Amino acid sequence: MRDIILTSLAPIFWGTTYVIATELLPGNRPLLVAAIRALPIGLMLVLSYRIFPKGIWWWRSLVLGALNIGLFFAFLFLATYRLSGGIVATVGAIQPLLVILFSWLLFGQRPLPLVMLFAGLGIAGVVLLVLDPAAQLDALGVAASIGATLAMASGVVLTKYWGRPVPLMVFTGWQLTAGGLILAPLAWFFEGTPPSLTLTNAFGFTWLALINTGLSYALWFRGIEKLRAWQVSFLGLLSPVVAAFAGFVILNQTFSPIQMAGVVLIFFSLILVQRLGMKNSPEDESKHFSPKENYNDKI
Repeated sequence: MRDIILTSLAPIFWGTTYVIATELLPGNRPLLVAAIRALPIGLMLVLSYRIFPKGIWWWRSLVLGALNIGLFFAFLFLATYRLSGGIVATVGAIQPLLVILFSWLLFGQRPLPLVMLFAGLGIAGVVLLVLDPAAQLDALGVAASIGATLAMASGVVLTKYWGRPVPLMVFTGWQLTAGGLILAPLAWFFEGTPPSLTLTNAFGFTWLALINTGLSYALWFRGIEKLRAWQVSFLGLLSPVVAAFAGFVILNQTFSPIQMAGVVLIFFSLILVQRLGMKNSPEDESKHFSPKENYNDKI
């Protein structure tokens, strides 16, 4: 239960991202926002610990950094600037199903029927909570939202499969740095010179980097190690719940009985799937996911 609670803090913090991006950060600069969110805190962690990848962990860190950070951040902020938060959250709600599918196709971990059912309940809850039938669809925004969901789902599965060879904050720093180094030149090439930042922008970036990125991703990667991959992906459904409440409290948005029913359905699916995950030992996945390897042997 302690691992579930700590891991759930990550999507809870992420739920504030939509409000921060739209209210506190420079407009229409998705790649810049993504790069500043990842690179400074990643470099700070790497330089603080001075532990660098060895052997196969050079390319593994690059792959994980690209999926969990680089591609995910770029697609997420592109979708955020072009779509309503409800559409982005609805597309993101399919992540548990994708994690289940990728684990099955890539590593032979057969899905439990109940988990599939709970995933459907979670998606239905998100739809009731955030989807606005009158929202305008943008093709590029929808594609970016799908891309973000695919990147995060595949990143969760590979992070679980490869394990963590170094301390948690070092592992987090590797991925943030790799993702940030991918994003920074893209931001400069496609968006040009960064604009002058206001005090409001600086506060938004500080919260985004320290809380929504450094702390949250450390908790997220720890959860992937401690829990089942599909347990972790279900906790991501907390993000649209927090985003909806943040919009209600900060932006004076409405909150209807239908939305409340969606919240109830989301929490119902979360409770059921976490209880299912706690019934058996996480070591049951050992036959599907490779054990941790000695990092000192990776030469």
